[in-house]
Amino acid sequence: MGDVVLMHFSTVDYVIFVVLLVASAGIGLYYAFSGGCQRTTQEFLLADRSMRCLPVSLSLLATFQSAVAILGAPSEIYTHGTQYWFLGCSYFLGLLIPAHIFIPVFYRLHLSSTYQYLELRFSKSVRICGTVTFIFQMVIYMGVVLYAPALALNAVTGFDLWGAVLAMGLVCTFYTALGGLKAVIWTDVFQTIVMFAGQLAVIIVGTHQAGGIAEVWKKAQNGSRISGLDLNPDPLERHTFWTLGVGGVFLMLALYGVNQAQVQRYLCSRTEKEAIMSCYAVFPCQQIVLSMGCLMGLVMYARYGEESPLDKGYVKSNDQMVLYFVMDVLQDLPGLPGLFVACLFSGALSTISSAFNSLATVTMEDLIKPHVSPMTEARATLLSKMLALGYGLVCLAMAYIASLMGSVLQAALSIFGMVGGPLLGLFCLGMFFPWANSTGALVGLLSGLVMAFWIGIGSFLSRMSASAPPLINATIIPDVGNMTTAIMTTLITSKPRPSGVQALYSLSYMWYSAHNSATVVVVGLLVSFLTGPSKEKDLNPGTIYPVLGNLLFFLPQRYKEKLCCVTPLDDKSKVMDQQPYQMAQKESNGIAGTKEEDQLREEEGEQKSAQPTCNLAHTLQETAL
Repeated sequence: MGDVVLMHFSTVDYVIFVVLLVASAGIGLYYAFSGGCQRTTQEFLLADRSMRCLPVSLSLLATFQSAVAILGAPSEIYTHGTQYWFLGCSYFLGLLIPAHIFIPVFYRLHLSSTYQYLELRFSKSVRICGTVTFIFQMVIYMGVVLYAPALALNAVTGFDLWGAVLAMGLVCTFYTALGGLKAVIWTDVFQTIVMFAGQLAVIIVGTHQAGGIAEVWKKAQNGSRISGLDLNPDPLERHTFWTLGVGGVFLMLALYGVNQAQVQRYLCSRTEKEAIMSCYAVFPCQQIVLSMGCLMGLVMYARYGEESPLDKGYVKSNDQMVLYFVMDVLQDLPGLPGLFVACLFSGALSTISSAFNSLATVTMEDLIKPHVSPMTEARATLLSKMLALGYGLVCLAMAYIASLMGSVLQAALSIFGMVGGPLLGLFCLGMFFPWANSTGALVGLLSGLVMAFWIGIGSFLSRMSASAPPLINATIIPDVGNMTTAIMTTLITSKPRPSGVQALYSLSYMWYSAHNSATVVVVGLLVSFLTGPSKEKDLNPGTIYPVLGNLLFFLPQRYKEKLCCVTPLDDKSKVMDQQPYQMAQKESNGIAGTKEEDQLREEEGEQKSAQPTCNLAHTLQETAL
């Protein structure tokens, strides 16, 4: 093996990279001193709920498309072929379900934080546990997303590592803390355009140098990189149609259905219809992004064949290989390498800024406001800005910790991916199963997290301990929705099928979210029935989506009432007028749904409490597109 080869930026490349940072900071400054000047928490955290469909959809896409995806997808295709392309099949249900189930529930409850739903549906303790779990996953992820592209850039070009980390971290903190969610969304729009331009430039130039798209396809076919439809149902197989197309749905739901960074985009939309349209608009964009990543991988194979830069020792890991390819292809075209690096760092900036803003929101709404005396709007807004700034500094600290991790970096990203499934299970438990109670939710979440960490860490350690052949190939798995990224270690082996605990450790990472969310739901329901299931009359209106009532439409009404599955989703106008979240909590401490309140309601109007829910509300309205 040869020495690692360093390629260098030209002056034009540096200029393009700096322009990206300056433009992002400029957008933050613009929104800091325009409009309402970010003087209210409503404007700072939710953009005055005034955003239109197009910017919201591009922001949703940018948050999904991190630097890990830009580096990981082509490397995955180059190494293992185009089977990963079938992930696109999961996008349809992965976006259709949030659009017609999660968005109507969250939007009609007029929430600021996703975890306020957990208090409305269960209790304050469930809300806090959900919030703390989210903060844990995001804090781990932020530093890695910031450090990984800077490390790849440093390894290939000699670009100053900590200079890149500090530049990105400080600029991102600056525009997020000053400009609020409006700045985050509009910088996402700008950064999405840069990402498309950078990837497209590499694909066009690389395809031309390889002799055209027909030649690229021919070489990929000859190298067995064009994969057919693999219908093997074995959940231990890393990538098949079922693991990608079905397991991927749960990964998408964990991101687009219940993750605060994405839900906050829906909540800032002008209307529920625009929120749903933005979710739909992401679908074709995601397909384009996936296709571009896959095409880049095929162009890489057409250029290098089986003699990869990694095998020749030009780079040290797969995540550096894509950047080496870009510098190699574009080395005679000044400015284009800088454009791709700007594309790479745009992915990181959009992800990190979304993390800052969502973390500031949940910390303010879930951990501070319910526990302190009422604050003035000016003080609350200032505190929100300080939180965004504080999380920016935490991100830089996490980037430094990530630099000390070495191979544990893979475990850190796997841990992030493990947390999305249990949180998805917690929301599904509350939204689809009226019998679930607070105790069941807490025990279910804990069980899901324990199961997730047991499988994830056990799998990582068992593979690390396999020092003998077969060959272990560390591969970065592309970002399956940012908030559910997993870096796994792939065994290329013909060993017999594992059994027992080893089979659990060999479960495809694509099934993690489905497995862990199912654990939360099953355990949560069992505990709820053992400790006394919730009764329909005790549930806050609008917190249950009537999926069981719709599925059991053939049952007589009296049986559906006994099964507690007739609770409808409240009408949008009714919920928006009454703002049930604010009505359901005590003004003094923000606690919702306590027993004392139930007793008070019974004393004030027993007849109102006893009136059947099914007579008060009407059926779910269809959302017109």
